[in-house]
Amino acid sequence: MPHLPTLAAFALIALGLVLTPGPNMAYLVSRSICQGRVAGLISLAGVAAGFLVYMVCAAFGVTALLLAVPFAYDALRIAGALYLGWLAWQALKPGGRSPFQVRELAPDSPAKLFGMGLLTNLLNPKIAMLYLSLLPQFVDPKLGHVLSQSLILGAVQISVSVAVNTLIALAAGSIATFLATRPTFAKLQRWLMGGVLGGLALKMAFDSRR
Repeated sequence: MPHLPTLAAFALIALGLVLTPGPNMAYLVSRSICQGRVAGLISLAGVAAGFLVYMVCAAFGVTALLLAVPFAYDALRIAGALYLGWLAWQALKPGGRSPFQVRELAPDSPAKLFGMGLLTNLLNPKIAMLYLSLLPQFVDPKLGHVLSQSLILGAVQISVSVAVNTLIALAAGSIATFLATRPTFAKLQRWLMGGVLGGLALKMAFDSRR
């Protein structure tokens, strides 16, 4: 099992990513605002199913990769650092668009809501990079049980993401109204998350202790 500081650090990255605007957040928020909280939660169930698919596939792939290629960790670490740096820039650059901007959408059936949530997550490059590049660097082959470590880390990410996205889906309408009248808070959120992601990117880039 990964050490507690490792789990905490990975949970922090998962939190930073889920709070960074992306396809999942945009879809959940749009459905929650236009079709209600229940629609947002059904969409979230589809997103969660996508997380499970990524977790299982990545866990087996990470196990094989780290055992077969000695320098795989450093390659994944550098790629992950670059991606976090890119996300930080997306949060900090001028003119960023808020996912809480209200848009009119036609209502969808529960099955379509679930399916679109699943598809949106499976096609989300942020989640693909999380599992293919960020998660492996928190797996320590010296502890053994690489597959178990990968599954535990995946479970941490899913727990954090589902918990935060549930709150976002339930409060999407209120958040949209609040940010529409207070643009300073929207900018502050972007700068805060950009700073966190940028700091994590630098730490990851220079952390070659394994």
